[in-house]
Amino acid sequence: MAVRNPLVAPVIGDNLNPSSPNRVEALLAHSFARPELLAEALTHRSAALSTWAGKRTQSHSNERLEFVGDRVLGLLIAEWLAERYPRENEGGLGRRLALLVSQPVLAKIADELGLAAALSVSPSESKAGVRKLATVLADATEAVIGALYLDGGIEPARAFVRRAWGHVIAEQIDPPKDSKTGLQEWALHRGLALPFYETVSAEGPSHAPVFVIAVTVGTHTASGTGGSKRLAEQAAAHDLLERLNT
Repeated sequence: MAVRNPLVAPVIGDNLNPSSPNRVEALLAHSFARPELLAEALTHRSAALSTWAGKRTQSHSNERLEFVGDRVLGLLIAEWLAERYPRENEGGLGRRLALLVSQPVLAKIADELGLAAALSVSPSESKAGVRKLATVLADATEAVIGALYLDGGIEPARAFVRRAWGHVIAEQIDPPKDSKTGLQEWALHRGLALPFYETVSAEGPSHAPVFVIAVTVGTHTASGTGGSKRLAEQAAAHDLLERLNT
């Protein structure tokens, strides 16, 4: 059950360790009745399989909660957009939704919350900088939403989403352009060939696949990750547009 006003941003005490569960609970404005859900949400798959007393032990990674959180987030953002833009057509709402649940936005929110410090990863992956990967941060954000929903129901999840996404949704004056369309227009305006998309890898279980897609326009290239080829292509196009416009 939520124990703080969900509409008021929590105050984080300086005495809380950046990686402590108490700090994350404070950020979420929710006290977990089942703290194991929060621990699971913050466990990267590299840390799920560990060695204890000379034996290999398996614990749950955050992939299952990410699966739940992805659906909950989509519902809550769709609900919010329908509320906020009662006269906008489905196409505009869809483009807004696609951006708000995209990997770059999810990763940015995780970074703003400082979730990276709270993630449990294996020592080798930690040294490799896995906590900084956009896909890992985005997955953790979705997993945390899934944990909130399973622990307290839709209200704590809704309250968190509306706090964390408030500044992002406020910046959307007009529906954003589809990233693939925007990249195509960028190329055509410069007399370049249309963007070329290539699948780099496809991994993960059937219920939670992970695709990595590379996109090339002229001499420029970027890559994106997503739970489907379409989402990975959008992420790649978004990343390349960000680079081209800076």
